[in-house]
Amino acid sequence: MPEPSVVTSRKPSSYALGLALGLLAGGLAVTLVLLIAGHSQSGPLAALWSSMTGRNTRIVSQGTVVERIQKLQRMETVVYNMDKIVTGEKGSPFLPDFLAGDRMLMIVHGQVVAGIDFAQLRPGDIRIENRNIQVKIPPPRVLFTRLDNSRTRVYSRSTGLLVPVDPTLESQVRQQAEGELLDEAGRAGILKTAGDNARNTLRTLLLGMGFATVEIE
Repeated sequence: MPEPSVVTSRKPSSYALGLALGLLAGGLAVTLVLLIAGHSQSGPLAALWSSMTGRNTRIVSQGTVVERIQKLQRMETVVYNMDKIVTGEKGSPFLPDFLAGDRMLMIVHGQVVAGIDFAQLRPGDIRIENRNIQVKIPPPRVLFTRLDNSRTRVYSRSTGLLVPVDPTLESQVRQQAEGELLDEAGRAGILKTAGDNARNTLRTLLLGMGFATVEIE
Protein backbone atom coordinates (compact mmCIF):
# COMPACT_ATOMS: atom_id res chain seq x y z
CA MET A 1 0.00 0.00 0.00
CA PRO A 2 1.27 3.47 -0.74
CA GLU A 3 2.27 5.51 2.23
CA PRO A 4 0.00 8.44 3.01
CA SER A 5 1.40 11.76 1.89
CA VAL A 6 2.11 14.39 4.48
CA VAL A 7 1.14 18.01 3.70
CA THR A 8 3.15 20.60 5.54
CA SER A 9 2.00 24.22 6.01
CA ARG A 10 3.89 27.37 7.03
CA LYS A 11 2.78 29.00 10.19
CA PRO A 12 0.75 32.23 9.83
CA SER A 13 3.41 34.04 11.82
CA SER A 14 5.88 33.57 8.97
CA TYR A 15 3.63 35.48 6.59
CA ALA A 16 3.15 38.33 9.08
CA LEU A 17 6.88 38.58 9.63
CA GLY A 18 7.55 38.68 5.91
CA LEU A 19 4.90 41.37 5.41
CA ALA A 20 6.35 43.52 8.20
CA LEU A 21 9.85 43.23 6.79
CA GLY A 22 8.56 44.18 3.34
CA LEU A 23 6.78 47.27 4.65
CA LEU A 24 9.88 48.30 6.60
CA ALA A 25 12.07 47.93 3.54
CA GLY A 26 9.62 49.93 1.45
CA GLY A 27 9.48 52.71 4.02
CA LEU A 28 13.26 52.92 4.17
CA ALA A 29 13.41 53.13 0.39
CA VAL A 30 10.85 55.96 0.24
CA THR A 31 12.69 57.84 2.99
CA LEU A 32 15.97 57.49 1.12
CA VAL A 33 14.40 58.82 -2.08
CA LEU A 34 12.95 61.82 -0.25
CA LEU A 35 16.27 62.62 1.40
CA ILE A 36 18.02 62.54 -1.95
CA ALA A 37 15.29 64.70 -3.48
CA GLY A 38 15.55 67.23 -0.70
CA HIS A 39 19.24 67.77 -1.43
CA SER A 40 18.79 67.86 -5.19
CA GLN A 41 19.00 71.26 -6.86
CA SER A 42 17.35 70.23 -10.12
CA GLY A 43 15.91 67.29 -11.98
CA PRO A 44 12.91 65.03 -11.39
CA LEU A 45 13.77 64.38 -7.75
CA ALA A 46 13.96 68.11 -7.00
CA ALA A 47 10.61 68.64 -8.71
CA LEU A 48 9.12 65.81 -6.64
CA TRP A 49 10.42 67.35 -3.43
CA SER A 50 9.13 70.80 -4.37
CA SER A 51 5.66 69.48 -5.17
CA MET A 52 5.49 67.65 -1.83
CA THR A 53 6.87 70.37 0.42
CA GLY A 54 6.06 73.59 -1.43
CA ARG A 55 3.52 76.08 -0.06
CA ASN A 56 1.31 78.38 -2.06
CA THR A 57 1.92 82.12 -1.70
CA ARG A 58 -1.07 84.43 -2.15
CA ILE A 59 -0.24 87.96 -3.21
CA VAL A 60 -3.10 90.25 -4.15
CA SER A 61 -3.17 93.43 -6.19
CA GLN A 62 -3.21 96.95 -4.81
CA GLY A 63 -6.84 97.46 -5.75
CA THR A 64 -7.85 94.32 -3.88
CA VAL A 65 -5.97 95.46 -0.79
CA VAL A 66 -7.68 98.85 -0.85
CA GLU A 67 -11.06 97.18 -1.22
CA ARG A 68 -10.44 94.74 1.62
CA ILE A 69 -9.31 97.51 3.97
CA GLN A 70 -12.15 99.85 3.01
CA LYS A 71 -14.61 97.10 3.91
CA LEU A 72 -13.51 97.58 7.51
CA GLN A 73 -15.25 100.99 7.26
CA ARG A 74 -15.34 102.81 10.59
CA MET A 75 -13.50 100.44 12.89
CA GLU A 76 -14.13 101.09 16.57
CA THR A 77 -10.83 100.14 18.16
CA VAL A 78 -11.20 101.50 21.70
CA VAL A 79 -14.09 102.35 24.02
CA TYR A 80 -13.67 104.42 27.18
CA ASN A 81 -16.37 104.04 29.85
CA MET A 82 -16.46 106.81 32.44
CA ASP A 83 -18.56 108.04 35.34
CA LYS A 84 -18.74 111.69 36.33
CA ILE A 85 -20.63 114.06 38.57
CA VAL A 86 -21.57 117.20 36.65
CA THR A 87 -23.20 120.32 38.00
CA GLY A 88 -25.09 123.07 36.21
CA GLU A 89 -26.51 126.24 37.64
CA LYS A 90 -28.12 129.52 36.75
CA GLY A 91 -28.35 132.58 38.91
CA SER A 92 -29.40 136.23 39.01
CA PRO A 93 -26.87 139.05 39.36
CA PHE A 94 -29.28 140.85 41.69
CA LEU A 95 -31.05 138.18 43.75
CA PRO A 96 -29.65 135.38 45.89
CA ASP A 97 -29.86 131.78 44.70
CA PHE A 98 -32.58 130.75 47.12
CA LEU A 99 -34.83 133.27 45.38
CA ALA A 100 -33.74 133.18 41.71
CA GLY A 101 -31.18 130.40 41.38
CA ASP A 102 -31.48 127.03 39.64
CA ARG A 103 -28.92 124.32 40.38
CA MET A 104 -28.68 120.71 39.23
CA LEU A 105 -26.36 117.86 40.20
CA MET A 106 -26.23 115.00 37.68
CA ILE A 107 -24.50 111.61 37.88
CA VAL A 108 -23.39 110.70 34.37
CA HIS A 109 -22.20 107.43 32.84
CA GLY A 110 -20.89 107.78 29.31
CA GLN A 111 -18.76 106.26 26.57
CA VAL A 112 -16.20 107.75 24.23
CA VAL A 113 -15.53 105.58 21.17
CA ALA A 114 -12.51 106.13 18.91
CA GLY A 115 -11.17 104.37 15.85
CA ILE A 116 -10.23 104.69 12.18
CA ASP A 117 -12.44 105.57 9.23
CA PHE A 118 -10.96 103.27 6.58
CA ALA A 119 -13.41 104.57 3.99
CA GLN A 120 -10.97 107.50 3.63
CA LEU A 121 -8.17 105.18 2.45
CA ARG A 122 -7.00 105.89 -1.12
CA PRO A 123 -4.92 103.79 -3.56
CA GLY A 124 -2.04 106.24 -3.16
CA ASP A 125 -1.85 105.35 0.54
CA ILE A 126 -0.68 101.82 -0.30
CA ARG A 127 2.64 100.72 -1.80
CA ILE A 128 3.29 97.10 -2.76
CA GLU A 129 6.68 95.71 -3.76
CA ASN A 130 6.90 91.95 -4.16
CA ARG A 131 5.75 90.58 -0.81
CA ASN A 132 6.25 93.86 1.05
CA ILE A 133 3.51 96.38 1.69
CA GLN A 134 3.40 99.87 3.17
CA VAL A 135 0.12 101.43 4.25
CA LYS A 136 -0.57 104.97 5.40
CA ILE A 137 -3.77 104.79 7.39
CA PRO A 138 -6.11 107.71 8.10
CA PRO A 139 -5.53 109.39 11.47
CA PRO A 140 -7.48 108.01 14.44
CA ARG A 141 -10.36 110.12 15.67
CA VAL A 142 -13.22 110.09 18.12
CA LEU A 143 -16.16 108.49 16.35
CA PHE A 144 -18.84 109.44 18.87
CA THR A 145 -19.56 110.24 22.50
CA ARG A 146 -22.76 109.07 24.15
CA LEU A 147 -24.39 109.03 27.53
CA ASP A 148 -26.00 105.92 28.93
CA ASN A 149 -29.48 107.17 29.80
CA SER A 150 -30.21 104.10 31.91
CA ARG A 151 -27.30 104.95 34.20
CA THR A 152 -27.44 108.76 34.00
CA ARG A 153 -29.73 110.54 36.41
CA VAL A 154 -30.37 113.81 38.17
CA TYR A 155 -29.09 113.45 41.72
CA SER A 156 -30.45 116.72 43.08
CA ARG A 157 -32.22 119.86 41.84
CA SER A 158 -32.85 123.09 43.69
CA THR A 159 -34.83 126.02 42.29
CA GLY A 160 -35.33 129.52 43.76
CA LEU A 161 -38.62 130.54 45.28
CA LEU A 162 -39.30 133.27 42.70
CA VAL A 163 -38.44 131.45 39.45
CA PRO A 164 -39.85 128.38 37.63
CA VAL A 165 -37.84 125.31 36.82
CA ASP A 166 -35.77 125.87 33.69
CA PRO A 167 -36.61 122.98 31.28
CA THR A 168 -33.40 123.51 29.26
CA LEU A 169 -30.97 123.16 32.16
CA GLU A 170 -30.84 119.36 32.06
CA SER A 171 -30.02 119.24 28.35
CA GLN A 172 -27.32 121.85 28.87
CA VAL A 173 -25.80 119.80 31.68
CA ARG A 174 -25.81 116.72 29.46
CA GLN A 175 -23.96 118.60 26.72
CA GLN A 176 -21.44 119.79 29.27
CA ALA A 177 -20.99 116.21 30.50
CA GLU A 178 -20.28 114.93 26.98
CA GLY A 179 -17.66 117.63 26.53
CA GLU A 180 -15.96 116.76 29.81
CA LEU A 181 -15.96 113.05 28.95
CA LEU A 182 -14.33 113.84 25.63
CA ASP A 183 -11.65 115.98 27.32
CA GLU A 184 -10.84 113.26 29.84
CA ALA A 185 -10.59 110.59 27.15
CA GLY A 186 -8.20 112.80 25.20
CA ARG A 187 -5.98 113.30 28.23
CA ALA A 188 -5.99 109.53 28.79
CA GLY A 189 -4.57 108.95 25.29
CA ILE A 190 -7.62 107.49 23.57
CA LEU A 191 -6.42 108.47 20.09
CA LYS A 192 -3.02 106.83 20.53
CA THR A 193 -4.66 103.64 21.79
CA ALA A 194 -7.10 103.67 18.88
CA GLY A 195 -4.25 104.01 16.38
CA ASP A 196 -2.19 101.22 17.97
CA ASN A 197 -5.15 98.84 18.00
CA ALA A 198 -6.01 99.62 14.38
CA ARG A 199 -2.42 98.95 13.26
CA ASN A 200 -2.35 95.59 15.02
CA THR A 201 -5.66 94.55 13.43
CA LEU A 202 -4.60 95.70 9.96
CA ARG A 203 -1.19 93.99 10.25
CA THR A 204 -2.89 90.68 11.05
CA LEU A 205 -5.20 91.10 8.04
CA LEU A 206 -2.36 91.83 5.61
CA LEU A 207 -0.15 89.02 6.84
CA GLY A 208 -3.11 86.69 6.30
CA MET A 209 -3.31 87.93 2.70
CA GLY A 210 0.21 86.60 2.03
CA PHE A 211 2.51 89.56 2.63
CA ALA A 212 5.85 88.85 4.31
CA THR A 213 6.50 92.31 5.74
CA VAL A 214 3.92 94.95 6.67
CA GLU A 215 4.71 98.59 7.47
CA ILE A 216 1.90 100.80 8.71
CA GLU A 217 2.30 104.52 9.14
